[in-house]
Amino acid sequence: MATCARVTDSFFMTLLLVLLGGGGVGVGVLHAEKVNMLPAELKKTATHVIVGEVAQIYERKEVSKEWSTTYYLAEVRIKDVEKGDGIKADELVYVRYWHRARMPNSPPRPDTSGHRGMPVKGETLRIYLARNAYHGFGTANDGGFDVIGANGFEKL
Repeated sequence: MATCARVTDSFFMTLLLVLLGGGGVGVGVLHAEKVNMLPAELKKTATHVIVGEVAQIYERKEVSKEWSTTYYLAEVRIKDVEKGDGIKADELVYVRYWHRARMPNSPPRPDTSGHRGMPVKGETLRIYLARNAYHGFGTANDGGFDVIGANGFEKL
């Protein structure tokens, strides 16, 4: 009877180790995404908040050993300015954002893939922007408008 108990205990210990080991492998291949900000956080972080219609989208792609990154510039016709100075309704504003995908056979590591919920031409959105300020991924000080990352586009 004691031998049977040891075999059963040993079996369950081995099963537990295999399951835990397999779980560890699964965790190793996950990548870290930037957590979405709540609307109040987006508004607080943004220097400008606009509602506008996407008139045109331009893109440029860069490829490295690790990533295929697409940089976007959207031309947006402003319908309403909810926060920020220096822009007004009926003007065009150009907003920058990006998205990337890991290249095949590149080693996994924790990182973000960029913006989510990206716009399409003709769509009306609320857009949270940063000008010469923190934009969710870092800080740009070149006067351009960066969409707050990673979820600075709000579908209306």
